[in-house]
Amino acid sequence: MAPAAAVEAFAPAKINLALHVTGQRGDGYHLIDSLVVFADVGDRITARPAGTLSLSVTGPQGEGLSAGQDNLVMRAARVLSGATVRGAALVLEKHLPVASGIGGGSADAAAALVALSRLWQVALPPASEVVGLGADVPVCLMGRPTRMRGVGEVLDPLPAPLPPASIVLVNPGVAVPTPRVFAALSRRDNPPLPRDLPRLADLAELAAFLAMTRNDLAPAAETLAPVIAEVLGALSAQPQCRFARMSGSGATCFGLFPDPLAAAAAARTLSARRPEWWVAAAPLRIS
Repeated sequence: MAPAAAVEAFAPAKINLALHVTGQRGDGYHLIDSLVVFADVGDRITARPAGTLSLSVTGPQGEGLSAGQDNLVMRAARVLSGATVRGAALVLEKHLPVASGIGGGSADAAAALVALSRLWQVALPPASEVVGLGADVPVCLMGRPTRMRGVGEVLDPLPAPLPPASIVLVNPGVAVPTPRVFAALSRRDNPPLPRDLPRLADLAELAAFLAMTRNDLAPAAETLAPVIAEVLGALSAQPQCRFARMSGSGATCFGLFPDPLAAAAAARTLSARRPEWWVAAAPLRIS
């Protein structure tokens, strides 16, 4: 079957509901144990047949983002192409903030791999071949709730679907470079998540479980960007917010809500009070 003239792939926001830093390898890479989910808000990749490989960036968060060879989308395309010279005209429609702890660049790279595998009619690479693009690329390629360990290459599906929930994401417009956050860690050998993750019947049980977990990067990130504490306080103060935490290395924070109406109301309130913040409400992808 001939490939379509254009192929699209969605790059959903990645959220670390919990993120434990459990060690550091001799090569400097950190070991993690993380509960990862995705939300129905994100970027979009379009791939069209072309004689050469190129990238253009559009969208409300695309200003100033390089479309050069160092962009993760282009790097992912070269990994998939391998020794074979293949062409495609790629368009990245950017809606997620850059360097924000919700896997924007990694999600874009994963979406590029999906779109190009369809366009070029080649198989997707295994996690071991794409983890070098970034620790979050393998889990973004899976695109469903996952326990992520190692340096990002050990991926285990959850034993049962998560309970339905909606999420509000808030980024205060402050970029927090991941290397600086890891460098500021006071400890790198923290306990992992429980060996067996529980089956969670509803949002109340999910929130109770998350309260017993951590994001070990949060204290270091808050030192670098104190506004993160303000964001968490604003989220936690919203009616029906069941749990709030920073995602990844920040500065984006999330709040969990029981339904889309409660999440939308909280997003409207936060946007009205702090119009300079990036705020988005969306359902969680629970399976």
